[in-house]
Amino acid sequence: QVQLVESGGGLVQAGESLRLSCTASGIIFRVYTLNWHRQAPGKQRELVSTISAGDNTHYADSVKGRFTISRDNAKSTVYLQMNSLKPEDTAVYYCRVDVFGRSVWGRGTQVTVSS
Repeated sequence: QVQLVESGGGLVQAGESLRLSCTASGIIFRVYTLNWHRQAPGKQRELVSTISAGDNTHYADSVKGRFTISRDNAKSTVYLQMNSLKPEDTAVYYCRVDVFGRSVWGRGTQVTVSS
């Protein structure tokens, strides 16, 4: 059974940083593309960042230059380093992996940025 568990969220002030972690189990982690999404209140879930098995990365325009995605295959963990946080980054952040065409999601971790 594939499981994803996010951690690292919290309440911070604008301009501060957080690092989110997502640890996977039940998959050969190193061969998969991992994704971070977020969902703010009243808004649709959006893709924030992606990292491929070959470490190719993609970022939403809204976070480019502020967020960095990375992975540690030995720990089956993907990270999202978030710097210069803004109030508009407030959301629940989710990790996602697609396994045999099916999306598996974590339960999410709340990030709240106060102004």
